[in-house]
Amino acid sequence: MERVLVFAPHPDDDVIACGGTIAKHSHKGDSVAIVYLSSGEAGSLVYPPADLILRREAEARQASAVLGVTDLVFLRFPDGYISFQPGYLECLIKLIRDRKPTQIYLPHALESVRDHQMTYQLVSEAAKKAAGPWFQNCGNNTWSTGTILGYEVWTPLQTYHWTEDITDFMEIKLAALRKHQSQIKDTAYDDAVKGLNRYRAVMNNVGQYCECFQVIKAQPGDF
Repeated sequence: MERVLVFAPHPDDDVIACGGTIAKHSHKGDSVAIVYLSSGEAGSLVYPPADLILRREAEARQASAVLGVTDLVFLRFPDGYISFQPGYLECLIKLIRDRKPTQIYLPHALESVRDHQMTYQLVSEAAKKAAGPWFQNCGNNTWSTGTILGYEVWTPLQTYHWTEDITDFMEIKLAALRKHQSQIKDTAYDDAVKGLNRYRAVMNNVGQYCECFQVIKAQPGDF
């Protein structure tokens, strides 16, 4: 059984990027937890930020339940202002040492949204530091994650190393994404991601729908 940690800058990024793969992990019986660095309180001109935090966290719970995941962590870093700073980094080091994931999913390095870029920098650095003999204040039990995969949300990957067939889980992914009503009512993310996943499948000749990943770290023989 894999222990999977999915790091998302905002609620819905996880579903857009790798909702099919998350559902596939759940179906296999893997342990999956999703960590939201921010709660997306800047993601609307309609709802006040304090109300939007609650709304988007509720949507994340509903969407994750569709994917078969109930273990969620909301860090509530400020939406739009995620940055590389000691407190955030130490929080993630401790989380990785506590959870001991065998696989990590995070945004790829060239995502155009700044919060996504910062999430990549923070999580990838935290994973390195969690494995080393440093940062005693983050726990003494070091942990090295075997597999780290970068996903695509806003910026499609130009170079990727792994294609995951999510044909059997595409409808589940779309149903989960549609729980994020505060976001998809103005932008048809469900249509966009269905098109992207279909394109990936056709161009790779794998199934009907696929999600693609950049392999940042892997154990020999994993891919």
